[in-house]
Amino acid sequence: MVDARTQKRPAATPASAPVKISAEARAAKLVKQMTRAEKLQLAFSFFPPQATGKSGSPTDMIPSAGHVPPIPRLGIPALRESDASLGVANQVEQRKGDVATALPAGLATAATFDPEFAYRGGAMIGSEARAKRFNILLAGGVNLTRDPWNGRNFEYLGEDPLLAGVMAGEAIRGVQSNHIVSTVKHYALNSQETGRMVLNARIGEAALRESDLLAFEIAIERGRPGSVMCAYNQLNGEYACENRVLLTDILRKDWGYKGWVMSDWGGVHSTAKAALAGLDQQSGKELDKQPYFAAPLAAAVADGSVPEARLDEMITRILTGVIENGLLDHPMPATAQPIDYATNAVIAQRTAEAGIVLLKNDNAILPLARTAKRIVLIGGHADVGVLSGGGSSQVRSVGGAPVEIPLTSGAAASFARVTWHASSPLAAIRKLAPGAEISFVDGRDPAAAAAAAKHADVAIVFATQWQTEAQDAETLVLPDNQDALIDAVVAANRKTVVILETGGPVLMPWIDRVAGVIQAWYPGQRGGEAIAGIVFGMVNPSGRLPITFPRSADQAPRPAPVGLETLKTAADRTAAANSNGAADAAPTHFPIDYQEGSDVGYRWYAAKKLTPLFPFGHGLSYSSFAYANLKVGGGTTLTVSFDVTNKGARAGADVPQVYVAHASGAPRLAAFKRVMLKPGESRHVTLTAEPRILADWDVTGHQWHIAGGSYRVKVAKDVADAGLVTETVLAERRFAK
Repeated sequence: MVDARTQKRPAATPASAPVKISAEARAAKLVKQMTRAEKLQLAFSFFPPQATGKSGSPTDMIPSAGHVPPIPRLGIPALRESDASLGVANQVEQRKGDVATALPAGLATAATFDPEFAYRGGAMIGSEARAKRFNILLAGGVNLTRDPWNGRNFEYLGEDPLLAGVMAGEAIRGVQSNHIVSTVKHYALNSQETGRMVLNARIGEAALRESDLLAFEIAIERGRPGSVMCAYNQLNGEYACENRVLLTDILRKDWGYKGWVMSDWGGVHSTAKAALAGLDQQSGKELDKQPYFAAPLAAAVADGSVPEARLDEMITRILTGVIENGLLDHPMPATAQPIDYATNAVIAQRTAEAGIVLLKNDNAILPLARTAKRIVLIGGHADVGVLSGGGSSQVRSVGGAPVEIPLTSGAAASFARVTWHASSPLAAIRKLAPGAEISFVDGRDPAAAAAAAKHADVAIVFATQWQTEAQDAETLVLPDNQDALIDAVVAANRKTVVILETGGPVLMPWIDRVAGVIQAWYPGQRGGEAIAGIVFGMVNPSGRLPITFPRSADQAPRPAPVGLETLKTAADRTAAANSNGAADAAPTHFPIDYQEGSDVGYRWYAAKKLTPLFPFGHGLSYSSFAYANLKVGGGTTLTVSFDVTNKGARAGADVPQVYVAHASGAPRLAAFKRVMLKPGESRHVTLTAEPRILADWDVTGHQWHIAGGSYRVKVAKDVADAGLVTETVLAERRFAK
């Protein structure tokens, strides 16, 4: 019998030695040198908030999302994970005093329609993460907006698969330019927060391929994320993190993905089934009912229910993502590094400025003249800051939180607070209009607000709607009687502008009476300055809606979150949306049938012949732009060329959008480009349509299929704009990707 204490381990080869072989080959060589115990060590991560101080837990964990201990003899570093959709997160300030730069909401980045902003934001977040000694960021959220009330819409990139996929891919590429890993998440169809742990999302194969999965496919192609994070929900009857169709058949076989699949925190439900389906790593094992990929996985490998070869494959994939992104060849700094927060704040501000959308501007009330004498700002804590979204993406921004309200109930209560960033619109507006009398009223009393507005030259109402992970908005009505506040103010002063700081669309019963509306989203840590720049014309608005704003809740495929009637108690709702929810609750599983299929967002409105309040792609400017000389090339590739001219007196950016429709089908965004033009300047633009947007998924042939025939091509300012229209003929084409 061999004494295990004297058995020699495989000889180690320094992992960081420069070699000219692929990341996958390097990973495989490393795995051959590892003991089984070392392999198993990489198959799960600890959740520091619950693991710290417990027996068997590492002693050097940073309070954050996850930690995987290193294997020093092989040069494999510790994997330190942080949430990071909008900046290096620090929810409920688990790292006391640690701040980071807060980008605006993902919807604001998407509203720029410019991949460069997504890349810069990702690169900035990645640089701060590396300086803080994190080497894995849980970024890359690309779930499509199917419902306007989804609590996490603000983190994501809108309703269109091309726009969302391109922007997510560029953000991921930016993060990973810092030699750290970014995820793409939450794979797949994690489209609402209510009951996210127990719901069964049901949709047909073709519809899924043409919508949500296409966004993931494009993001993975462009960004090459080191890891894919599988979602909480079931998809067509199988949990996403043990769904072989998702994790192996599509991700590995069809898309050729080489990195690793990590679970969402609390998203694992089995050992052998999950491992054999394609899950490579259990995240934050303390949040699952069992540490499925710790001792249970060791036992499963020992008894053969999970073959040793599958364990080797899991670890090879983890190391492939790690090596390809430079974690071995460019190790983390030994200590935290200085961060140029001032420079990074400019990135956040420029993104907010480009993503703010001017929805309405009657009689050119905006931009305000600097000669305005009396301006009143009302509501939204605009005297001290701007609102941010809640949940795992929450950034503790530079400057602190002037307003922070703990939650006393709800699924997000354990890890979210209603938080404002310290960027005061009041202070920023006063700075731009030093000669004006600018006052602030908190808006709690509509009558007092109306009295203040009555004698002002302009009244600006800041209306807010807080959204968070783990909870959906049960209504699209502005909370806290804010509609009544706006009604009172506009009754007193027709020159009223409403600035919305919301996580997505809200209903606007006052829209026909106010003079102007600005959609500011959650504008990040320089949001006050960005809003002031738009209001006074220092910045020409160029944001375009990446999401449709319905006229009424019943225009959407589902007017309210599904499952509220099933999850009757607060304990059930908490347990169904949060892995560490009420221990005594047993929430009922329920299905969601996505009847719209691939007609997500604006495609749904077109298919149903509904007119929303504001269409996808809408956004006004202080300039005017015109298109001319449209030419389209067909055949096997659709190319579109045209001239765009700035007809206004101000420099500004336009976003020409190319929509294509076949036969009687709904229009699909096939290409777009943000174009910056001086007054009177023209630019010739040529765009190539993404072929998968033109195609349908052929289930029988297991491939994309572009039907031959006539296609309607439109270049327009938004999906509802008449624009320039022509037709072209495309040849029939079949292709895998």
